[in-house]
Amino acid sequence: METLAIIAPVCAIAALVVAYALSAWINKVDEGLERMKEIAGFIREGSMAFLRREYKTMVFVIIALFLILGFFIDWTTAGLYVVGALFSVLAGFFGMKVATKGNVRTANAARVDGMSKALKVAFRSGAVMGLCVAGLGLLGVGSIFVLMGVESASVVTGFGLGASSMALFGRVGGGIYTKAADVGADLVGKVEAGIPEDDPRNPAVIADNVGDNVGDVAGMGSDLFESYVGSLISAITLAVVIPFVNPLIGAGFELDPVGGSVFPLLLAAAGIIASIIGIMMVRGKKDGNPATALNAGTYISAAIVIVVSLILSQLFFQNLNPAIAVISGLLVGTAIGKITEIYTSGDYKHVKKIAEQSQTGPATTIISGLGIGMLSTVWPILFIAAGILIANAFAGLYGIALAAVGMLSTTGMVVAVDAYGPVSDNAGGIAEMSKLPKEVRAITDKLDAVGNTTAAIGKGFAIGSAALTALALFASYSQLAGLSQISLLNPLVIAGLFIGAMLPFLFSAMTMNSVGKAANQMIEEVRRQFREDSGIMAGTSKPDYARCVDISTKAALREMMAPGLLAIIAPLAVGLIMGTEALGGMLAGALSAGVLLAIMMANAGGAWDNAKKYIEEGHYGGKGSDTHKAAVVGDTVGDPFKDTSGPSINILIKLMTIVAVVFAPLFVSFGSLL
Repeated sequence: METLAIIAPVCAIAALVVAYALSAWINKVDEGLERMKEIAGFIREGSMAFLRREYKTMVFVIIALFLILGFFIDWTTAGLYVVGALFSVLAGFFGMKVATKGNVRTANAARVDGMSKALKVAFRSGAVMGLCVAGLGLLGVGSIFVLMGVESASVVTGFGLGASSMALFGRVGGGIYTKAADVGADLVGKVEAGIPEDDPRNPAVIADNVGDNVGDVAGMGSDLFESYVGSLISAITLAVVIPFVNPLIGAGFELDPVGGSVFPLLLAAAGIIASIIGIMMVRGKKDGNPATALNAGTYISAAIVIVVSLILSQLFFQNLNPAIAVISGLLVGTAIGKITEIYTSGDYKHVKKIAEQSQTGPATTIISGLGIGMLSTVWPILFIAAGILIANAFAGLYGIALAAVGMLSTTGMVVAVDAYGPVSDNAGGIAEMSKLPKEVRAITDKLDAVGNTTAAIGKGFAIGSAALTALALFASYSQLAGLSQISLLNPLVIAGLFIGAMLPFLFSAMTMNSVGKAANQMIEEVRRQFREDSGIMAGTSKPDYARCVDISTKAALREMMAPGLLAIIAPLAVGLIMGTEALGGMLAGALSAGVLLAIMMANAGGAWDNAKKYIEEGHYGGKGSDTHKAAVVGDTVGDPFKDTSGPSINILIKLMTIVAVVFAPLFVSFGSLL
């Protein structure tokens, strides 16, 4: 049975080969006019420069953690930590490189061939990111298992820690970068100067387009990369420590360490093949709705995984209970995506209500958006709770890990759909700055509108997967730390619970304030350029785009360190000072408060954004009206909600949990100061 594990890295390599083939196809698509190539070159150069500087900054963190792991845990775990960090870097780098090539080609496809070709180019650009995330994740975990067998369970957590640490710094850094640029471009450009979005006269416009890539392509990719890896790691570690599953429903089954580890790896391999099929099935029609084509690919991928999970479950365990746990996770992920769409899409009443309330000014815009964000937490939490209960009832703690694997099995397709959004957004910006005909911008706007919804769905999916992955890793921590139960009557546990619940708020405050400081610098710079060079607004002189790009880059790299280190230091401090039970309480508090806060912030931000776009379509006075200006303020507040703090909380709770898992042996042997 152990030999079957080789299928996992083979399928992972297949994903990378397909990603390379798609990249080669995109390279052959015409870039268009010289002006389009010039603008795309600015965006590409800024994006890759930021990534290079970010990774150079992260080298110091990687070296420090490598040494800490080597001296206090073991050198194999430390080595795998570096490999995990490297794979996370590669996933972001490859995805970003292709996305910044696909944007201009999408704009030109819209100019020359229309909607169908533009959708194909944009989606395949996103698909490269999706396949790199899933391919590199499964290649890493699968290869470690093939080389080490079940012994890998004690060290593979190092690979997960590498992925998580890079993901958090990448998500926070990218989020600060993109929102500093976005807020500066919107408040000064659209509100004060009254010029359109993506107007080439706006000095922050290139930084804004760069931000779409570093935040929504590389950031989201690294987020789901570490969720994907974390779900596989939790399933493998639980398979090794749990000998028998005695579920509440159905017959019990023996959990052989080898079979229990190979099962999730093969499931992930099937998910990769399903994602490749789904990606190839996405076909746009000339006058069709892009969302229909994207949904078709998503549902096809999910259906394939469901069928394969039933077959594998019967083969490995002679029992369908594990498959039911897998399917529950997959269905919960799909449900959360749909719920997110209902609360954030302009096609539904919630966003329309925010647009309506914008008629009375920005205050009511903010109030209604916050209310919608809070309301949107109810159904996702109920579905997550139901998924946990069903998975546990059919396959115990191992089932919860399988639910996370099931939800993330089609990561290749999910990330492809999500990354398609910023490519389309960039294409619209390039069309605007290149002064292409209005019908071209109409096509890219339609693609972008769908992309906003897919991005919101992707964030909802990321939050749901974070909850299940963190819970599965928490189960692994409890087994490794020897905790059969955590008593709420223990004062240390209660203290840990409150500390954990506080951490997402502290983390969000740090990231929101970072965006505020960086945005303030950007606003002052844009105002300065408008004030000192009247030729910019007249269109006779060129803004200093590079200066705005540099402001966002420096601010992001400076401000990302403190929130990133918080996620590593907090569990270490609580574990060493207060002990393993208190750390369990802290992880529980961070998980429950963090998931709620993340959903609220992501959905409120998405709803504000689409309320603005709904008004821009001509409702309640349209562009330039007082209602529109109020909606722009709401969107500006929502920007760091949905693109910086909210999504980063996902990684915060997962990173703290994987730190606890990796250092559990140290906490057990050391005891605690209290």
